[in-house]
Amino acid sequence: MSSDTEQISPENGVPDFIEIARLEQIPDGSGALFKAAGKDVALFNVGGNICAIADTCPHAGGSLGMGKLDGKIVTCPVHGMKFDVTTGCFSGTSDFGVATYPVKVVDGKILVAVE
Repeated sequence: MSSDTEQISPENGVPDFIEIARLEQIPDGSGALFKAAGKDVALFNVGGNICAIADTCPHAGGSLGMGKLDGKIVTCPVHGMKFDVTTGCFSGTSDFGVATYPVKVVDGKILVAVE
C-alpha cells in the first residue's frame, strides 16, 4: 500500500483497502479483471464512478470483467446473465447476484477492500 493512503485496521471493523489498478486502466464505459488478495475482482467505470464486484458469474463461471458493459449493466460473456455493477444484483431485481467491494480512488490509484 502506498504511503499516501490511510491504513485501516480490520479489528476496527473497517476493511483494509489495497491498490489493484490505476484509474487510466479502466476508461469510462469499460471493465476489466484484476486479482486482489487472491480473489478475482471485476472493476468497471460507470460515468467516472469505479465499481468493484466479484468477477465470477454464479451461473456458469464466466468472467464478468470480460463482459460487455452497457450503462451500469454487465452481461456475462458465457450465457448472457446480466448484473448491475453498482449493486452486484441481477439486472432489474434486488436479488443478490455477486459480491460487491468498497472502492476508493486516491491520486489516480484504485483501492479496493476485498476482505
